[in-house]
Amino acid sequence: MWTKLVPVTALIASASLTSGTAYAAPTTPVGGDALGSHGLVAPEGVKKPPKNEATSFVIADVDTGDVLAAKDAHGRYLPASTLKTLTAVTLIPKLDKNRKVRPSDNACNQEGTAVGLSPKTTYKVDDLFRALLMSSGNDAAMALAETNGGVARTMSDMNAEAKRLQAYDTVAKTPSGLDKPGQSSSAYDLALIARAGLANPAFRGYISTKTANFPAPKGHYEISNHNKLLWRYKGMIGIKNGWTSKALGSFVGAATRDGHTIVVSIMRHEGYFWDEVAKLLDWGFSVRGKVTPVGKLVDPLPDPQAIPRASAPASHVTPAAQPPLLDTAGRKQSDSTKLIGAAVIGGGLLFGLIWLGYGIRRRRRGGSRV
Repeated sequence: MWTKLVPVTALIASASLTSGTAYAAPTTPVGGDALGSHGLVAPEGVKKPPKNEATSFVIADVDTGDVLAAKDAHGRYLPASTLKTLTAVTLIPKLDKNRKVRPSDNACNQEGTAVGLSPKTTYKVDDLFRALLMSSGNDAAMALAETNGGVARTMSDMNAEAKRLQAYDTVAKTPSGLDKPGQSSSAYDLALIARAGLANPAFRGYISTKTANFPAPKGHYEISNHNKLLWRYKGMIGIKNGWTSKALGSFVGAATRDGHTIVVSIMRHEGYFWDEVAKLLDWGFSVRGKVTPVGKLVDPLPDPQAIPRASAPASHVTPAAQPPLLDTAGRKQSDSTKLIGAAVIGGGLLFGLIWLGYGIRRRRRGGSRV
């Protein structure tokens, strides 16, 4: 027995970002009204997508953003480790990949899947992202969050990034995806986040790596990618799978064939989903460009911090640029004293000009003096 976290259309009214900017969230399904359906939404004139056991799924064309088919696209469920895609999309631009990190005991002792971090070993941020996306290391997720300034700051950053991407079904409570009350995502959001990640070369590099050497207290050991389709599906790029006893199976993955990329996301699958995902990818490739899409993966909203501000006119002087003494005196003046001050300053200026003219005439008559 399980309960969906919230209704599809119960979207928040607004979301405050770390920059202080609020993005107004829509009250209709993101990507198109048809995506608000709980049932299967598929194009007409072609064979329906292969049957699968996922409660929710999305098949989309990464290049165009066209959603080719979906089922309960905006249904909000526990994401498990697929949430690590948001962790990576958020933190890759923020952290120097060559920065060296000595993980805390807290990071090394995270429950669930781990890459095996040791507090006695120094890692590069690059190593930690590899562990996060290849080996689904919950310890790596915590180490990255702590490197970013702590869990609270990282959750704020991740949720801000989700809203910027218009992934309004997503609420991050942990950097790893470990179950926590209130945490959620949707098949639509997972596809949206994946599309943003695929635009980042570093993200693509991590998710497509099959095996890699990983630092250890003495030497190194080999880690491998948990995405089984990397090893056996033609054109597979990778991305992320996840599982917990409450979330059940979840997955988001993308593949490229003939210069086109298809992404598939599934949520709440009770069993072995790899073969079903492969068939959904096959179907996506077979219909892309031939059918009317049922929806759209929307583009990210503009980042307010990236919008240049208009420069002030050259004659503008801010209060901070004024002499402190005159500024303080000016604030204490009444209207009458300001008028008197203006008269005094004006009179002094006139007197100065007369005196200057007199001096010039004297120099012309008597010559310069040393």
